Amino acid sequence: MKICRYRYQQKIKYGILENDYLRPIRGSIFRRFQILEPRIPLSEVSLLAPVQPSKIVAVGVNYRDHAQERGRAIPEEPLIFLKPSSAIIGPHDIIIYPPQAQRVDFEGELAVVIKKRAHCLPEDEDVRPYILGYTCFNDVTARDLQDKDIQFTRAKSFDTFAPMGPCIATDIDPSQAKIKTFLNGKLRQSGNTKHFIFPVPYLIRFISNIMTLFPGDVVTTGTPAGIGPMNPGDRVEVQIEGIGTLSNTVMRIREYHQES
Repeated sequence: MKICRYRYQQKIKYGILENDYLRPIRGSIFRRFQILEPRIPLSEVSLLAPVQPSKIVAVGVNYRDHAQERGRAIPEEPLIFLKPSSAIIGPHDIIIYPPQAQRVDFEGELAVVIKKRAHCLPEDEDVRPYILGYTCFNDVTARDLQDKDIQFTRAKSFDTFAPMGPCIATDIDPSQAKIKTFLNGKLRQSGNTKHFIFPVPYLIRFISNIMTLFPGDVVTTGTPAGIGPMNPGDRVEVQIEGIGTLSNTVMRIREYHQES
């Protein structure tokens, strides 16, 4: 099942994607809901970021090939950091290139959407009941500021630096999903989650013993090798099998305001 959040006739709703149509739902995507009629053509809606989390917990250096390209040692435990919810944008929204940065990179990732409160999960706990599903994520990073600051907060937290979507897929296998990132139609990243250093169940348990995860929270899982810079005018697409494609265009802020 694929769950979408969308705007239709000035209202924001959730629906189930069926081919080129959405079927609205009644109820909460985190509990019980009914699938309604009539179907709405996908062409008549605007897709939004699939959730509004209280926080985004991001994992860095979770593929060996990415650790090598960044000159990092293989971590002994997950490296985590936070991205603010104010950075979230949805499919086809604009990534704004901040004037403070000289290099802004794409990082295609698989993201986990939390279904129910997870707190201090034991190491043998099955995490599947705590997961609603998975979505595409672009961990946009001001690389020059990351290298300058050492810690990640400024480089990862600009408005529009957390594109996600286009849907939440509830039935993919996060242990063997192919992930690709394209820049202006050219393949830049090609990886598979089977190469995770820390798999999804380990990450959810690890994070839950540091901070409580709430319904709608997002956990990103790291990016494979092939990261690189984006420039104003570029289009970046993160594609994960079983989920779909997240597409966004990059603009400088003055160009964005002119277009708006």
